[in-house]
Amino acid sequence: MRIGLYGGTFDPIHNGHIHVIEQLISRKIVDHLLVLPAGQPLLRDIQPRATGAQRRTMCQLAIDALPAEIRAHVEVNPIEVLREGPSYAIDTVEAVAQNYEGETIVLVVGTDAYEKIDQWHRADELKKLVEFVVIDRPGFPGKHNTSVDAIAVSATDIRAHISDAVPAAVAAFIKEHNLYASN
Repeated sequence: MRIGLYGGTFDPIHNGHIHVIEQLISRKIVDHLLVLPAGQPLLRDIQPRATGAQRRTMCQLAIDALPAEIRAHVEVNPIEVLREGPSYAIDTVEAVAQNYEGETIVLVVGTDAYEKIDQWHRADELKKLVEFVVIDRPGFPGKHNTSVDAIAVSATDIRAHISDAVPAAVAAFIKEHNLYASN
């Protein structure tokens, strides 16, 4: 079985993320996908505006809205938002691998993140433990052989109210909790 790990800030999760999730499952690139909202992302210039708990809830709302045949293969895993201190991919991979012994762990990353892979904590060990699926993100073209391309949706634009490309339940959550309101 191929267990996919799809981490991200998800601040907020949006239709671009949903597109990737649907493609990973419907094209059988992975058999089961764990959506992992990041705890304290270290290689980002800007920290998340929504709390870890809020981002986890938005991810769950988005997953709950997926078609049943996709949703059955996807779960939100809070391991990173519950972890104290910095959150390293290698720690998450090692923890998940204990629950899926003998299975192939597939780390799903965007081209922008993959460009920085050698800066990741214990990168050489990580590369030995996982298979990578690299998603070509708009604005960050790569030379990777993947069958999944992202669609042009920006969390930055959503936070700035330039875009509303989020699942309806996520939009309602954002409005209810007054997230991303202008400063």
